[in-house]
Amino acid sequence: MERLEIIYFNAGGGHRAAAMALETVLRRDGRWRAQLTNLQQLLDPIDPARRLTGIRMEEVYNLLLRRGWTRGSERLLKPMHAVIRHYHAHAVGLLERHWRSRRPAVVVSVVPHFNRALFESLRRVHPAVPLVTILTDFADFPPHFWIEPQDQFFICGTERAAAQATELGVPPGRILRSSGMIVHPRFYENPPINQVAERRRLGLDPAIPTGLVIFGGQGSAVMREIGRRLEDSRLKVQLIFICGRNRPLADDLRRQRSRYRRVVLGFTEEVPFFMQVADFFIGKAGPGSLSEALLMKLPVIVERNGRTMPQERYNADWVLENRVGLVLKDFREIAGATEQLLHPQSLATYRRRVAELENRAVFEMPGLLQQVRKRSALTAGS
Repeated sequence: MERLEIIYFNAGGGHRAAAMALETVLRRDGRWRAQLTNLQQLLDPIDPARRLTGIRMEEVYNLLLRRGWTRGSERLLKPMHAVIRHYHAHAVGLLERHWRSRRPAVVVSVVPHFNRALFESLRRVHPAVPLVTILTDFADFPPHFWIEPQDQFFICGTERAAAQATELGVPPGRILRSSGMIVHPRFYENPPINQVAERRRLGLDPAIPTGLVIFGGQGSAVMREIGRRLEDSRLKVQLIFICGRNRPLADDLRRQRSRYRRVVLGFTEEVPFFMQVADFFIGKAGPGSLSEALLMKLPVIVERNGRTMPQERYNADWVLENRVGLVLKDFREIAGATEQLLHPQSLATYRRRVAELENRAVFEMPGLLQQVRKRSALTAGS
């Protein structure tokens, strides 16, 4: 059994979720012994936010998500990349120290921005150990986001991401395709439920269309507006809000009086169950929640505008390209969009399109990583 190291961080939650899903499926596969490493902890000594405020950079990012302060986030990328370049040599040094204490057969990165530092540090200490970056977004947002033109491997979940790697000069043999984004195996393992009985148990009306509202592990203030807009409409609809670790948001939603039935939850591991209870999904175009909803056969309503994180904008484009839901300019349009989605003919069409998707990416990873190992060994031996 070969050792494999997975590099992740907790900014946004999706990277950690992908790492945990990957570790689970590799453990079950039996060919790899996977270890998870939080990149933030390795780079703590040079985290400028932590040094100035005592708060880690990943927590600053999560705070922005919780408050919904994401408008104009694209403009923050250049100064952020300038800071990363400034500390690059220090980051490489810290990572070199880390690699000297261990020697995995393969290193897997599920983080953006730091793949150059990961590659250079690993090459200096263990030049024969391959680095593979698994993009956890539907596409890259160049420059220097996911794909760096260096001698490493990339696993891409969409044709767009694979084409971007090619455009950046990555050789075809270093680009591997999966059938989608990594989703935790538990989303594939749910026994069928009695939807009518479960809705009644939750205090919902079995006969009324049910939407599931999720904005990642940190929730978002925009969930309040979605609730208000649907409250003011005449639609017969009910909602399940999953607020993640945003306790103030959950408390606020619970306090609101509503003419329709609703369920408000904080963080829960039972997201697959609530997706089975629901008829459709409302949320940000994050790759994790979006992929989970589609895997559970839910048509989606997402937003694409200045608040959308730049790396997630193509995710919304992909929804339109594949005709699996609606993309709004603003969630102020949620009432009209929900009415449009729930029209019987439209809903049947969207459900059919969603049912045609086949994402088995998480189960493809052990085999893809074996390909990385073999191709790397052939290159080293040539």
